[in-house]
Amino acid sequence: MTRILVPSRGLESWQALLADPQRHWREGYSAMAVARSWEAARGLPPEIAGLFEPGVELLLAIPEHTVRLPGAGRASQCDVFALLRNGNESVAMAVEAKVSEPFGPTVGEWLAEGGSNRAERLAGLRALLGADAEPDPSLRYQLFHRTAAAVIEARRFAAPHACIVVQSFSANNAWLADFQAFARFLGLSLAPGEAGTVVLPDGMKLSLAWVRGAPAYP
Repeated sequence: MTRILVPSRGLESWQALLADPQRHWREGYSAMAVARSWEAARGLPPEIAGLFEPGVELLLAIPEHTVRLPGAGRASQCDVFALLRNGNESVAMAVEAKVSEPFGPTVGEWLAEGGSNRAERLAGLRALLGADAEPDPSLRYQLFHRTAAAVIEARRFAAPHACIVVQSFSANNAWLADFQAFARFLGLSLAPGEAGTVVLPDGMKLSLAWVRGAPAYP
């Protein structure tokens, strides 16, 4: 995969990066909503900027950014990966955009559908997240690998702070309970619009947050 990136020319640049640019680019779905939000912001969308210190700076943002995960299997594809300057530290942030789309299979369902390599991958993701306990099978697998992607990229960019943000464009916060259950697994109790932080065994900070995107974008 090339590491040469080109500047966005607008919404069409985001659409071109989708696995199926025609089927996935629709009103009321996350791919179009997140592209509209970030292009309009010309920086960090305000609901995300509000999670950080005043003056937080967006250094770069990469739509549809893929991150290789431990073990065999598919990479994690972040709707947006962003590198930030927050005060005196760098932050590597993975953004998962949602309108009404669910988070996909539970851990239990995902394990049952595959071979032994899936248990090995889950163990690798848990290690990245500093999670010693076995996850409840009802937790959503997507949240594990997307959060791990933020940690992996924070290490790659030598950033001391990793962050996963769910940018929801749902009027009723669809699937918030799934996110909150995952946050509790990591030791955090979170309401929409607030960030919580844990410290990983290697000293890296890991923050989680759920924010409401502007309702105009879906």
